[in-house]
Amino acid sequence: MRPALLGEMTPETLMERFDAAPSRALAARRLVELGIPTRKSEAYRYFDIEPLMEHDWEVAAIPATGEIAATEREIVITDGVVTAMPESAELTVGCSDTVDLDGGHFDPLYYLGHLMSREVISLRFKADAKVTLIHRFTRPGKLLAYRTAIYVDANVRVQIEERFEGEEACGALILTGHDAFVARDASLSMVKDQTLRQGDYTPILSQRVKVDTQAECHWHTFDFGAGSGLQLIKAELHDHATINAAHLLYTTEHARRGTVSQIVHIGQSSHSEQKAKNILAEKARGIFDALIKVEHSGKYTKAHQNSKAILLNDGAYMASKPQLEIYIDDLEASHGSTTGQLDDAQLFYLRSRGIAKEEARKMLILAFANELIDALEDETLRERLHASFERAYWGVTSVTCMETCHGCEEIAAE
Repeated sequence: MRPALLGEMTPETLMERFDAAPSRALAARRLVELGIPTRKSEAYRYFDIEPLMEHDWEVAAIPATGEIAATEREIVITDGVVTAMPESAELTVGCSDTVDLDGGHFDPLYYLGHLMSREVISLRFKADAKVTLIHRFTRPGKLLAYRTAIYVDANVRVQIEERFEGEEACGALILTGHDAFVARDASLSMVKDQTLRQGDYTPILSQRVKVDTQAECHWHTFDFGAGSGLQLIKAELHDHATINAAHLLYTTEHARRGTVSQIVHIGQSSHSEQKAKNILAEKARGIFDALIKVEHSGKYTKAHQNSKAILLNDGAYMASKPQLEIYIDDLEASHGSTTGQLDDAQLFYLRSRGIAKEEARKMLILAFANELIDALEDETLRERLHASFERAYWGVTSVTCMETCHGCEEIAAE
């Protein structure tokens, strides 16, 4: 299948092509309206999307659900199928052929992913929970598409640590993402940890989150490594809703990596805070193309957005485009962007204290990255992310004893 050819089809032909359920008719119409992305598409302007859309992909068939292993707190999705999940009455994991589609998403691949997915994996949280969501890919060179819906019931607090495993899926294209619904007075914390090597699969993660009245969402993404990928996030805030989005990117070689987002303030007194920190080396390109939109109904909004980037080489490039689109006066809003190199004065200060130049550079880079990692409340998550960043940057990590207890405290006491 060449995705580029889909742009020539009518909605009816698309529905027939993918044998889509009637509930996906909106997805077909919107895909035709937006068109298959090209180098001129606004959301993909800085990402090399055309080679992926022109490639003739073999579509990976998603098998029927088989035996599901029981875990303590892990949900494992292998090639689009749930293969492990916790045994808990407070968490329902299943599949549905319907989901409340966002008719105003800016990403055409959001709709293509829904058209190609016969069923949507549904995760419903009925009580407070902390879980790890693992995406596992094993099919090299293929196109894999599936979607996940996350429902957080009213007055429930949920933390999801999202990890990706795909060493076997070299050269694959992954179209996936979440439709997340955070009910009134609920809280969802999503923490994504993804390291890509050059030659790994290419993920296009198209996300949608709806934050209801007085609910809050914390969406933290940590992207490391030399592989390319893009995340596209559309957030919708209602009365007194809050979203706190933070993105840490470290990439190198010839990677094209980053975030394209739209945060839409619909309700009154909603609040958004978005921060991006980018560390780019060699010929890498970082992307932060982010829009905050305040509708006429979004009085008394507070919206702040900031991007900072460090270029470690002359060949590195940062495409930073923070934007505000505001239709009212009664609000508080700001945005900003800075791109530069490591501070020579700080390097000189460290070297004057006897620290070698390369070690001083490492210290400044770690300090730059650690602000977003250390902002997480969960200590185990912080340690794991410190380890992920150090492995991507140094190749090794000094962080240990995260997964299991080795009796370190007892040994020290003795």
